Amino acid sequence: MVGDGLSELFTDPEWERLARAFEAAAAADRTRGVPLVPGLTAPDTPSMVWEPGEREEYLAEAPGLFFLIYHEQFLQEHGWAALVRSYRDGQLDYPATEIYMFANAPEELVRPLLGGWQPPLYSSDQLPCLRALLARFELDVLPAVLQVAKLNAYEHGSVLLPVRSAAVAVLMADWLVRLKSARHIARAWFSRHALAAVPLLTPDALGKTRVPREKASAALAFIAAECGVPEVVAAARAHGDAAAAGIQQVLNAAFDRVRNGVPATKPVTPSGVPWLDRDRLPRILLRDGSVLPPVAVERLLGALELAPGVTWLGTATPYPGLVKALECCDRASLAAFGRSIFESWVAAGAPGRNGWVIDQFYWLADEESTRRLGAAVLRWPTANSDRQAVNVLRAIGTDTALAELDRISRRAKGPGLRSTAVECLTTAARERGLSAEEIADRLVPDLGLDANGTLVLDYGPRRFTVGFDEKLMPFVIDAAGKPRKALPKPAAADDSVLAPAAYQRFTELKKLARATAADQIRRLERAMTSGRDWSAADFERYLVSPPLLRHITRRLIWTTGDLAFRIAEDLTLADVDDATVTLPESARVRIAHPLDLGDTVQDWGEVLADYEITQPFRQLGRAVYELTELERTSRGIDRITGVTVPVGAILGLLGKGWERGYKHGGGIHFEVFRRIDEKQSLTIGLDPGIVAGGAMILAEQRITGIYFDTPPLELDPVLASELLADLAGLVP
Repeated sequence: MVGDGLSELFTDPEWERLARAFEAAAAADRTRGVPLVPGLTAPDTPSMVWEPGEREEYLAEAPGLFFLIYHEQFLQEHGWAALVRSYRDGQLDYPATEIYMFANAPEELVRPLLGGWQPPLYSSDQLPCLRALLARFELDVLPAVLQVAKLNAYEHGSVLLPVRSAAVAVLMADWLVRLKSARHIARAWFSRHALAAVPLLTPDALGKTRVPREKASAALAFIAAECGVPEVVAAARAHGDAAAAGIQQVLNAAFDRVRNGVPATKPVTPSGVPWLDRDRLPRILLRDGSVLPPVAVERLLGALELAPGVTWLGTATPYPGLVKALECCDRASLAAFGRSIFESWVAAGAPGRNGWVIDQFYWLADEESTRRLGAAVLRWPTANSDRQAVNVLRAIGTDTALAELDRISRRAKGPGLRSTAVECLTTAARERGLSAEEIADRLVPDLGLDANGTLVLDYGPRRFTVGFDEKLMPFVIDAAGKPRKALPKPAAADDSVLAPAAYQRFTELKKLARATAADQIRRLERAMTSGRDWSAADFERYLVSPPLLRHITRRLIWTTGDLAFRIAEDLTLADVDDATVTLPESARVRIAHPLDLGDTVQDWGEVLADYEITQPFRQLGRAVYELTELERTSRGIDRITGVTVPVGAILGLLGKGWERGYKHGGGIHFEVFRRIDEKQSLTIGLDPGIVAGGAMILAEQRITGIYFDTPPLELDPVLASELLADLAGLVP
């Protein structure tokens, strides 16, 4: 039995109160009856209602020329009419080309083709394309746009905001009541169309079928709350006096329900989470040390399940009473409880319609839970789950969460996931007045090491000092200063609490050090290839001083202007002749590329050999390449065009900043590309293409073309060398 003093959520949660009130109101409705005026028909006169400048804004989002180069060449040689004929003959294999054609071809060629057209679904970035098509063709393309919006209300539903029609009004009433993810779109639509939507909803609100009646009534009540009941009743009079009287009754009943705290439609209640084995869940402790009773645990699960999801903006709204309930509980036991829910969900095969399992990390997670969620994202093949997890990490917003986002942005296999993580990280950085790379500098974990790069582990009667060598391998020294081969396991004479905790911390420290080292080496190599630089102050603060990172940065050659240097053992700076270097405050420092070092590459190699320094990645021994004059002044690179390469070589590019192109019909990626800046990228065309979710199915890929968006006249020589090195690496 739930005792006194607990949060109301544990004793009488809102969904139970609402369910009781709804059933009582429903019983009263059955007694007095509901107003019905059957046979009404909504006006069938769809129209477009644009805000000032909105249509022009949508038209500006028309998709650019992002399909394969041979389609561009085909268009240049044969013109739009030939491309349209190819479409009509079923010879356009690439959905991106199809979308581009409808958005940009002369209207007289493509408008007649809109009847019965089904827009291809190839990516979650389709909203701008749909907006551009709607702005161009308006009601002629509405059936196609409506079909796509229904399939994914959350991502595509907002395209319907300018459309006023009975079908859209009914759809928005459905979303208002049924879809948490699209409710904001429905509210925006009803606020926009207001009283004009009333005649469109009145037939359903007074019809015989209960579910459409409840949804339409809820929508009319929303409009009445904004515009007034008399105004809504007057708008309903378009269907006659009987309809107006019926809507008056509907709204009276709706507002009576509101005044009495009764929901307009049957309230959603928890599913009971049938896949979750309660016996395997850890206990939740209250702050006084007592155990939360099972019935209260069930209500907590219900509140977590019913809480609005964490949005793509990184915001979360708690279920009523949830925050106060969590304040009653021990945070460590809540975190363990949340991890167990997640692990049970994964073990059950990650059953669908359980997004709350990811969202609950926002409410329950500690630092360890946050790290586990980040690690899980890199293992999941399921796009919906991992993208939602990225949103949750952004919402958590701690340094640990942002560090996980940084890892995902660099290591995730899916380009969409990487870009989502980058967007979240960039937003978090902007909120702190930083760039994404600058915030990544600040998120490098110190693992609890002191300024000397060591950590003392206390066993009670024994103490050990742990540190890391140049290769980030851990070493252990006992209290007498004697090196140990490894940290000993706790003995009977050691403290029974301190020693196991210290040993566990050492185990986790080794794991985190390996992961951190791999991430930072990858990040620093990317910084070299992209030409990123640091101010002198940031170089000292974030690359020299950190006790773990300096083991990596000391093994690299750095440059500022024409001066190259390394970080010496005593953390001073030294040039190739071992003379001390002092950086001026205005210096900009970057990791030297062989092109920066010129003829001194060999000299620096001898310096590192003398000090027995092994570089963390290939820096001095890196191959260098140059664009030919023809390649600089044209778009194409023909060095390996027509060559067949293993698909594994193409996939290897994804860890070097390349991304898969758009997913075309049949789930095929026919391109990979490397984004250089907002106006330039390098694309590799592939045949037969990479199968989404089964990359190794088509084991060999022929290079159909390699091309820049525009001639690379001003491309940085270092970046050009790295791009050409990537291409050279494709050929065995």
